[in-house]
Amino acid sequence: MDENKKTLWRQAIKWPLYSVAILPVFITGAYLLNQYEKVRIYNLIAFTLAAILILLWENLTNDLFDAETGIDEFKFHSIVNLIKDKKIISIIAYTSLIIGLLIISIISLSTSVNILILVAACCFLGYLYQGPPFRFGYQGLGEPLCWIAFGPFAYSAILIALNPSNVYFEDIPWKVSLLLGSGPSLATTLVLFCSHFHQIIEDKRHGKISPLVRIGAKNGSQFVPWIIFTIYIFQLFTIVNGFIPFFCILYLISFPQAIRLINLLRYSYDKPSVIKNCKFIAIKFQTLNGVGLITGLILNYLINQ
Repeated sequence: MDENKKTLWRQAIKWPLYSVAILPVFITGAYLLNQYEKVRIYNLIAFTLAAILILLWENLTNDLFDAETGIDEFKFHSIVNLIKDKKIISIIAYTSLIIGLLIISIISLSTSVNILILVAACCFLGYLYQGPPFRFGYQGLGEPLCWIAFGPFAYSAILIALNPSNVYFEDIPWKVSLLLGSGPSLATTLVLFCSHFHQIIEDKRHGKISPLVRIGAKNGSQFVPWIIFTIYIFQLFTIVNGFIPFFCILYLISFPQAIRLINLLRYSYDKPSVIKNCKFIAIKFQTLNGVGLITGLILNYLINQ
């Protein structure tokens, strides 16, 4: 395989993107460890694997759905353009989904059926994003769907699955999931938002009215600092009100990536070739933000032992 082909495959696999599936599980695990001094470790491992498999389904089917509209015609790192066999891609995608949901079902049998309901709802929202006949992502609704799925729905399911007590087995922990997951899920939504900067012209041509198509690249670049500010302020609020410990201020290790992303878009928002990888900077920001929260929670747990 030549170097160019390897590069295309690395871009197609998008392995850093899987942090958006893994981090909610570990953030929740660290929070519960800090609260109850233990966590359901087997469920943590199983839920992580299931989350990765379900996200794989989401990524593969998104490429398949985009291929139907022609929007990825010149996206050479699209899985469809690399493999050129939609049937194989579809089989892999839906096999991953089935296995992922099977794992979630096993976890639900030992805890609460609400876990399976919440995860199934996340999958449904994921299908609404690109799947026909809905294609809500083409109507500019992808970001809200992303926040709901990766925020209150996902965090509620994980809180129930990993909690060592029976406290969440009957009632869905919406309040806790919102306090714990709103900041990280907004960081995940930022990744989706940034993924459109370099393809505004293509999106508009194919009828995909993303938020950036609606407001333009310049306004979008000016909106990014406010998204980051909102994430930081909300997470600071959860520290100040005592929901999470002071050590979680380590989420600020993501600040250099925040500045890097803001400056790149500020000065190059109108240069698609320069900002085509800005979503990967957003992923680094999202990952470091989550790692900072996890580290702070675990550090507080260790100190209080």
